[in-house]
Amino acid sequence: MPRVKRGNKRKEYRKKILKRASGYFLTKSKLYQAAEEAVERGLKFAYRGRREKKRQFRSLWIVRIGAAAKLNGMSYSQLIHGLKLAGVELDRKVLADIAAKDAAGFTALSETAKAALTKEHNERKPAA
Repeated sequence: MPRVKRGNKRKEYRKKILKRASGYFLTKSKLYQAAEEAVERGLKFAYRGRREKKRQFRSLWIVRIGAAAKLNGMSYSQLIHGLKLAGVELDRKVLADIAAKDAAGFTALSETAKAALTKEHNERKPAA
């Protein structure tokens, strides 16, 4: 079997790691071993961050919807429940956007939710 010295491949791989580490502090941007550890750690945080971002946006949308719901005299949970009963299938991202940019449209949605809630409440109440 022929001997393989890896000269170019090794340099290319190391150069790729050091390029990713450029801008890191002190030896982490200059020495290969330290750079490799720092880059791997950074990639771990990036992977985790991409998942956390989704959670953070969802909670932001919920806060915005809740604030707009309070202005219309409802709680967040009442609004979401009322919209489900009314058959309105808007996700939280869209609802938050409507709440922020179209107050009249959100008021109409909250009125729809209130109507659905009162209808359900009247249906549950036993006839006296």
